[in-house]
Amino acid sequence: MILSHTELEHIALAVTQDFAKYISNDSFETKRRIPRATPIDQFARDYLGLNVGFARLSPDESVCGLTCYADTEYTFEENGVVQTLPIRQNQVLLDTSFQVPGRKKQLHQKRRFTLAHECAHQLLFQMESDDVKQRHRGKYSPRTAYSLRALKTREDWNEWQANALGAAILMPQVEIELAMQLFPAKKFLINYEGCFTYPDRIILSHLCQWLDVSKAAMIIRLRQLGYMEDRPYSEYNDPTEVWP
Repeated sequence: MILSHTELEHIALAVTQDFAKYISNDSFETKRRIPRATPIDQFARDYLGLNVGFARLSPDESVCGLTCYADTEYTFEENGVVQTLPIRQNQVLLDTSFQVPGRKKQLHQKRRFTLAHECAHQLLFQMESDDVKQRHRGKYSPRTAYSLRALKTREDWNEWQANALGAAILMPQVEIELAMQLFPAKKFLINYEGCFTYPDRIILSHLCQWLDVSKAAMIIRLRQLGYMEDRPYSEYNDPTEVWP
């Protein structure tokens, strides 16, 4: 199933609005001045019915999360020893690095995006026809342990779609629009190859704080929604900066 950006935005809008009603008899159109972050843990657990757990997924923390649509096993090699993990249907496993004391706060926003990404995979799967779902589930064998590459190949996961949908759920368009209304003089932010003027840095900081996401994720999302313009660094000139 191949979906366009517009279709993914419509899906994200529908599920975030329905989720908002589910948790508070409210909706994302309710008049508010300050945007709110998507409670992604509650979205995964209570709205999608996913069982979210933690496990060591790779020796170098390169695998942040996994999800499957049928019971199976996942393997990876560490120090010459093959590690095998059971993965259940409707389960999401996040890497244990997200729980390490001293790093939990540092990786908080990355964990939120990883969980949103895995939720997007589950949502996209639920939208498939019954025949496609059955074919997907039939590719799993509970007697076979799959590597990450094999799991992705067998499921034909569309990482781009999961990234786009996950971002739209974590940073709903209506929330971005609400946030930008608080800065009426700014129709968009300007990215000078990673540098921003002081006013734009302040706005970007507020956006990240309100929606509880990283700067990198917010920049990509603003660009997708037309609120970010990219210009060469040679044009960068911030009059608020004072040089010695």
